[in-house]
Amino acid sequence: MDLSCFKAYDLRGRVPDQLNPKLAEHIGRAYVEVTGAKKIIVGYDIRLSSREISEALCSGLMAAGADVYDIGLCGTEMVYFATSHYDMDGGIMVTASHNPRDHNGMKMVGPESRPISSDNGLNDIRDRVLEPFADAHDQGRYQTLETMSAYIDHLLGYINGADLKPLKLVVNAGNGGAGLVIDELEVHLPFEFLKVHHNPDGHFPNGVPNPILEENRAATADAVKASGAAMGIAWDGDYDRCFFFDENGRFIEGYYIVGLLADQFLRKTGPGKVIHDPRLIWNTLDLVAAAGGVAVESKTGHAFIKQRMRDEDAVYGGEMSAHHYFRDFAYCDSGMIPWLLVAERLCQAGCTLSSLIDARIEAYPASGEINRTIADPATVIAAIEAKYGADAKSVSHVDGVSVEYDDWRFNLRMSNTEPVVRLNVESRGDIPLMREKTDELLVEMERLNAL
Repeated sequence: MDLSCFKAYDLRGRVPDQLNPKLAEHIGRAYVEVTGAKKIIVGYDIRLSSREISEALCSGLMAAGADVYDIGLCGTEMVYFATSHYDMDGGIMVTASHNPRDHNGMKMVGPESRPISSDNGLNDIRDRVLEPFADAHDQGRYQTLETMSAYIDHLLGYINGADLKPLKLVVNAGNGGAGLVIDELEVHLPFEFLKVHHNPDGHFPNGVPNPILEENRAATADAVKASGAAMGIAWDGDYDRCFFFDENGRFIEGYYIVGLLADQFLRKTGPGKVIHDPRLIWNTLDLVAAAGGVAVESKTGHAFIKQRMRDEDAVYGGEMSAHHYFRDFAYCDSGMIPWLLVAERLCQAGCTLSSLIDARIEAYPASGEINRTIADPATVIAAIEAKYGADAKSVSHVDGVSVEYDDWRFNLRMSNTEPVVRLNVESRGDIPLMREKTDELLVEMERLNAL
């Protein structure tokens, strides 16, 4: 079997050559044998191949002796929620997130929705797939489980309904699964939703839902500007990430949303810990400290963030890549909780989203993440550190290398999932300096790459 669909954090590959029902059935058997799980949540996204792959996966799980609780068409975070909420032994979501439409995959968790990745079981499952299987003496049972009602109730628990006022919001599900949840939330909220690319459609008639790509942002931005909406929200296909547009249709970098959510959450909970990634940090540090919280830096990536949140009992964690994690959501990421919190903040403050964000961008302008393909990333990163680190105020290796001066800093790291190097630069209130240093670093990276 071709096992190239097994990645560092999950499974993703083309259907049917890299992932197909036969392989899915074997993965189900291997999952049970490796984890020992007896009660497992299974859900699937809107991709055309997802139901068939899910059915084969369920067959394998039951053949190995596990009971399957099928929650049906859903988003990744609903599998996280159901696994934790119903005290299951594990959960598997059939999804390829924002990969091309002919791809599919799986995201796996264990008890309490703890992630299963390459360093804690995923490689063992991959290796077990290749060995022969025998059916369990007692076959597992299959049943469906209605999860949406409890999930909606949980989401609404993050906001104070008495503070909410009528708002006009543009919502773009990208023909993924988010629209189904918006329809359920709509009856509980005083908001007017203008729905763009709303209906689930695995053909992805408007392109694969991935709002981090600039070419996928126009539909949301244009709808905000045309309607005079208070903000726009767009999701990826399995809606574990959400992206924001202000009332002018401007896309808001995820870095500034992390600070906004940290501030909003600490206002609710009082002093607590906030986990953040090391790529861009100054705005987050400033806002967390002002709200009486403690900021804790973690290596980038959902498995690292979730573990650090558990270790620190953090109330919230955020990555600039638009993943937002919540202690009361089993320390998992959600694409629904963030926009509810931001909408609540707009209602409470009686101001625009741009007015909340502009001051933060002015205080800590950032380059945004810039990716470059580099032949020998480790050598280039080491050379950059040698050149810039000598005179720096501090050098950190939490993830890649972070070099800090009094008035600017940068982080340079290898991607965990792609053959690229990622650069982020920020300054203290000095846009020309940030741009100058960004250009300088990019030129130096190109020079080193050509050697």
